Amino acid sequence: MGAFGWPHLLIILAVILLLFGAAKLPALAKSLGQSARVFKGEMKAMKEDDATAKPKADSVASETPKADTPASSTSSTADPSS
Repeated sequence: MGAFGWPHLLIILAVILLLFGAAKLPALAKSLGQSARVFKGEMKAMKEDDATAKPKADSVASETPKADTPASSTSSTADPSS
């Protein structure tokens, strides 16, 4: 099953209960759920931004004019030290 079995998980839960107390556990669980919900929403927004940014980047790249200079002109530049 991995590194943790049922006895290990029960011990961890008991330690959490002792550290935070029974009264604070519902508030802790609520804040954890809200944090997970916000994280999920942000991840979804990032995926949507990536999806909309990719077609824009492709259209910008296709609209960019290409230079008419031959490739040999860039390789024939003189070395300033000679």
